[in-house]
Amino acid sequence: MASTPTGVLNLLKEQDIKIVDLKFIDFIGSWQHFQVPSHNLDESTFEDGVPFDGSSIRAWQGIESSDMAVVPVASTAKIDPFFEEKTLSLICDIKDPVTGEAYSRDPRNVARKAVKYLQSTGIADTAYFGPEAEFFVFDSVRYDTHSGAGYYYIDSSEAPWTNGEEYGNMGYKIRPKLGYFPVAPTDSMQDMRNEMVLMLESMGMQVEASHHEVAPAQHEIDFRFDTLVTTADNLQWYKYIIKNIAKRHGRVATFMPKPMFNDNGNGMHVHQSLWKDGQPLFAGDQYAGLSEMGLFYIGGLLKHARALAGLTNPSTNSYKRLMPGFEAPINLAYSNRNRSAAVRIPIVNSPKGRRAEFRCPDSTCNAYLAFAAMMMAGLDGIQNKIHPGEPLEKDIYGLPPEELAKVPKMPSSLREALDELEADHEFLLKGDVFTPDVIEYWLEYKVENEINEVDCRPAPHEFYLYFDA
Repeated sequence: MASTPTGVLNLLKEQDIKIVDLKFIDFIGSWQHFQVPSHNLDESTFEDGVPFDGSSIRAWQGIESSDMAVVPVASTAKIDPFFEEKTLSLICDIKDPVTGEAYSRDPRNVARKAVKYLQSTGIADTAYFGPEAEFFVFDSVRYDTHSGAGYYYIDSSEAPWTNGEEYGNMGYKIRPKLGYFPVAPTDSMQDMRNEMVLMLESMGMQVEASHHEVAPAQHEIDFRFDTLVTTADNLQWYKYIIKNIAKRHGRVATFMPKPMFNDNGNGMHVHQSLWKDGQPLFAGDQYAGLSEMGLFYIGGLLKHARALAGLTNPSTNSYKRLMPGFEAPINLAYSNRNRSAAVRIPIVNSPKGRRAEFRCPDSTCNAYLAFAAMMMAGLDGIQNKIHPGEPLEKDIYGLPPEELAKVPKMPSSLREALDELEADHEFLLKGDVFTPDVIEYWLEYKVENEINEVDCRPAPHEFYLYFDA
């Protein structure tokens, strides 16, 4: 696919593409887009951008300063597979058309600044990220909330609570926590996952594995790591492709961390490492084959994990996943093979594969902000030589209460996480990567538009508990 403005313009002509779809990420983490006829693009578009109304995008400009511009990034050009008319998709950066400066609340800009800061430190020149984003595919979901009602209902042919009348054979139900790696017919969606895998690969993403996950109707498809910004771009494509293929099959996909009570939720374990001059920096002769730098990076992750939660686990629902008993990494420790630790060092044979796996995040995060924040925490650990202490090799979930109480934990609510982020974000401001207005507005938006909105509404289970009080 084309990687330069000239290449993109030639591609439009060669393949007679008449529509260009301009995609960009909003502050909270959702893709937005609009289309322009391909004849409107020329070389200057990749410098000056295309104007649009920024006041209509949540958490962005006020109406008094709404004019903004999307600037297409030529190297992101891909043919969008979901439109009837052949359409070229371009991911865009955001800038102020008056000053020409990159927009501070553009998450992709934050991620690009993080990479520049990394390079400016001389510590490394490349940060690699590899997320493992789990998702559910349900047969249908119904929900609503208003002054007189609030409910949700999930249907899945794999779920043990469905009656089988509408969804077929009841003989192959997945019991709670027992859905990991079953074959067909218990795993009823391999054909659909295969379609997702082939679509991802046709879009240039190398898939490493695809499988059923622990809960009914839960899945994971792992794609190969890449540089920080490219991986964030790829994660947006990943979610877009999975949701659209599920819809094509008459089903609905969700990355919501905890849509179902009493079973595992959706996490997004994030593998990460630093390189310089083509050489891995986390390989060495310390614990689990790590270098001292790799240990310090983990030390930074663990030190700032509670603050990072405000960006890596940024929904009220995130903390319904981060609960004991569901394999969720709530304990802030590190280990080689222990999946109950917040940071795991995967066992690999090659020094090039040596990395840290931060297991706390989920896919409600804005990947550009979350990846940038995790890297900044790791860099802070390296710069300040923050050793993570002794690894925890025991099953953390089986520790005696008095021993478990000594292990630091992730926040238990979004409000607590945001309080931690407000108190501990100086490491994010280095190099002007995160600016104060980004942190302040993120905190304000999350409290006013999410926490307060959830807190003031009765939940269905409260009727069960209190209606007859």
